[in-house]
Amino acid sequence: MIDMPIQESAPLKAEARGLSFHYGEVRALKNIDMPIRDKKVTALIGPSGCGKSTYLRCFNRMHDLYPGNRYEGEIRFYPDDANLLAPEIDPIEVRMRIGMVFQKPNPFPKSIYENVAYGLRVRGESNKRALDDKIEQALRGAALWDEVKDRLGELASRLSGGQQQRLCIARALATDPELLLFDEPTSALDPIATGAIEELIHELKKRVAILIVTHNMQQAARVSDYTAYMYLGEMIEFGKTDEIFIKPQDKRTEDYITGRMG
Repeated sequence: MIDMPIQESAPLKAEARGLSFHYGEVRALKNIDMPIRDKKVTALIGPSGCGKSTYLRCFNRMHDLYPGNRYEGEIRFYPDDANLLAPEIDPIEVRMRIGMVFQKPNPFPKSIYENVAYGLRVRGESNKRALDDKIEQALRGAALWDEVKDRLGELASRLSGGQQQRLCIARALATDPELLLFDEPTSALDPIATGAIEELIHELKKRVAILIVTHNMQQAARVSDYTAYMYLGEMIEFGKTDEIFIKPQDKRTEDYITGRMG
């Protein structure tokens, strides 16, 4: 990886330090160092199978759900300066503080209301008024409230694909996360719904740090402040998005961005 020191006033929200990850005997991530700035969008680009989603899922400890997976290194989380991968850290609490939105909308087979309430109930919230307030706040945050405020008891599956994805964002927002992870959140959506999600990301970064995996380089250029190019489990280059796209420092990055390698 080319060392590109970045002078940035935005504080760190998280930071990978020497992060490697193993699926059994397979080393999928190799010694990654990378900062995540608060209230900024960081995009991960690279060819399929290069480790982008694997890296993303380290942050909320999703790999813990499968036996044989193993982390090395650290992910520091600020302002606590805690290592998210430390064995004494509770993965459930990590997932409350770090929300995730997947490639395909995955609403639970419940009502719109109960989808958003899920994380709050897991956390122990049972007060109806408090739930109502948080659910409205989360749906407004996901730009969905006006479309569903009279339908909260309906099954979430009745929403359109774009609405379902915004519902999943509202579900993630309900627990007041400090970092949002997006794993190709618009790849299953039409251009209009994609535009709505991108506008939403632009609004959300005023409140929270965002890390997004995207296969769409134009999307990365539109929505992100920083971009990281990954290849074969390595972080090849990281920098401000404009610099990565206009004047990449590594030929492998340039070849990928210009379409000579993909």
